[in-house]
Amino acid sequence: MSEHPATAPGDVETLEVAVAELRPALEAILMVCDEPLDEVRLASVVGHPVADVQAALGALAAEYAEQGRGFDLRSVAGGWRFYSRPEYAAVVESFVLEGQQARLTQAALETLSVVAYKQPVSRARVSAIRGVNVDGVMRTLLTRGLVEEAGQDEQSGANLYRTTSYFLERIGITSLEDLPELAPYLPDMDDLEDELASVAGLDAPPPDPAPESSPESQPAASGTPPTHASPHSGAGTEPDGGTEIA
Repeated sequence: MSEHPATAPGDVETLEVAVAELRPALEAILMVCDEPLDEVRLASVVGHPVADVQAALGALAAEYAEQGRGFDLRSVAGGWRFYSRPEYAAVVESFVLEGQQARLTQAALETLSVVAYKQPVSRARVSAIRGVNVDGVMRTLLTRGLVEEAGQDEQSGANLYRTTSYFLERIGITSLEDLPELAPYLPDMDDLEDELASVAGLDAPPPDPAPESSPESQPAASGTPPTHASPHSGAGTEPDGGTEIA
């Protein structure tokens, strides 16, 4: 038979350890809490009467203020919690925002733009549009909270990605409909035609050889077979995918 008395239903949250030293115990608890705690809750945790807890909290708050510490103990929203002192707000703000204000690389900005205008979109699609592997950049955007997963593609099963509400907040718009139109940033048709013509010129096949009736096509009198230009015989130029730039 157990030597310990049975625990009553109302004593479930009662401490089973010795009563903690009041003020250090309160400091330890308040240091790790993420919301204000009232005196009743604190009293149940440290094992002291509520009146003693109230007095200790007031004494701690007065002590911190008198010593000019970097933090205050305040009673707000029905509970107690540590806060940084207003005099050090600039220092705290600088520390908190330091990592968030790190500038994205050009590659990250380009990838984020593709996701914003093509979402939901897979990594493979983004890589195809940019012409480079974007796995590392996508991980950065996911870590920064600018991009999130948006299900899977029905055909390929690949993960799809979209921008987040934090992305909208950072660029200062309320919805994706407020994204600027791409048309003003695209090249003019004349410039685009010139670029296409230039690319077509590089990819064009070499001209047909001269007709057989041409003197240049006849074998030399000495019996030496006719020579043909090598695709790699340009004057000091490196071959580019089998093409030669004139």
